[in-house]
Amino acid sequence: MNNEVKLIIYTEEALHVGQTTSIDSEADNGNCVVFQDNGETGYFYAIDKVNEELVVLDALHIYNVKDVVNTDEQCLVKILWTEDHSIAILSINNYYHALFDFANHRGCSRTGFPEASKVWNNQTNRQLTDAVLDELFF
Repeated sequence: MNNEVKLIIYTEEALHVGQTTSIDSEADNGNCVVFQDNGETGYFYAIDKVNEELVVLDALHIYNVKDVVNTDEQCLVKILWTEDHSIAILSINNYYHALFDFANHRGCSRTGFPEASKVWNNQTNRQLTDAVLDELFF
């Protein structure tokens, strides 16, 4: 990508880590992602809507609730999309935790876990770093 990539906030919600939450965001082209906190873990999912059903294309681990400090404080979750709706980014408190690249069928997160799904590319490195973000957007 290049320096001219514009990110658009599609979804913005407050949450408390550890409280059951589901936040979804669908881009104008139908690409869809969901962030979920089930009370124990936080995951970010790339979703395909097939015949009104949701099919998980890929999943990325974001956090274990027991490892998060200050769970009593409210967090701000944002889901941003690139202008062409090909990349979705999960931001929590203005820190990029994960992204899904729908055009290249790949996902990466700060934890780099779990391995890629069989539906999408079986990439070996799923670690989201500042260098990866710089390469894509800055």
